[in-house]
Amino acid sequence: MKIATFNINGIKARIEALPAWLDTAEPDVVLLQEIKSVDEGFPAEIFEERGYNVETHGQKSFNGVAILSKLPLEDVSRGLAGDEDDEQARYIEATVVGERDAVRLCGLYLPNGNPVPGPKYDYKLAWMDRLRARAQELLLEETPFLMAGDYNIIPQAEDAAKPDSWRDDALFRPESREKWRQLVNLGLTDAFRARTQGPEHYSFWDYQAGAWNKNNGIRIDHFLLCPYTADRLRDCQIDKHVRGGEKPSDHVPVWVDLDL
Repeated sequence: MKIATFNINGIKARIEALPAWLDTAEPDVVLLQEIKSVDEGFPAEIFEERGYNVETHGQKSFNGVAILSKLPLEDVSRGLAGDEDDEQARYIEATVVGERDAVRLCGLYLPNGNPVPGPKYDYKLAWMDRLRARAQELLLEETPFLMAGDYNIIPQAEDAAKPDSWRDDALFRPESREKWRQLVNLGLTDAFRARTQGPEHYSFWDYQAGAWNKNNGIRIDHFLLCPYTADRLRDCQIDKHVRGGEKPSDHVPVWVDLDL
């Protein structure tokens, strides 16, 4: 089963690029971030005519997550538990059943957190605590799951072309990376690093200062797999070439192939 995550940075802006990538890459499931659309404004028919079931958790002009799946989606839930006052659309869950096994999909758009210090950074760290609590629940339930999306976290220096320029940024602050390690240390596997080591593997290039042409990127889009799901990992790749296409997002798709 091929499952992808892709921060599209606006469904309206990616109305041609996203379907073109789907037609070429043919993923079974896609977790989308930053759809920047209310649910009723999401152009589901474009994807339904390609055989995808569509579930969204939208928000006007900001944030928003969605799942596209060629397989039926069960037990869909929206929003991350732990803060009843949190109205930002950043999290969606559903179960998808493969030929042999089912997996719980947790699609997320983790807060950016800048500027530091400040309430946005406090919100980011608290959100990560809530995500870790959800992962703990799923592990205790022995539910096979993966958590994928735009984490807005640069885990290691090798995940940035110029790590020194990110030292004071919320994506690379020690507190942010410590929260990441606390999550991973529950027993989760960073799928990409389980398959590929070394620098110069990025999933985001800013639109400014010629970042794409200079390969001045960062790796912030991740798959974290529970042990059961990690045992079924066959591959994980970054579709870097998508960034060079027409009207690209500043992110590119990352995908896993699972033996399900």
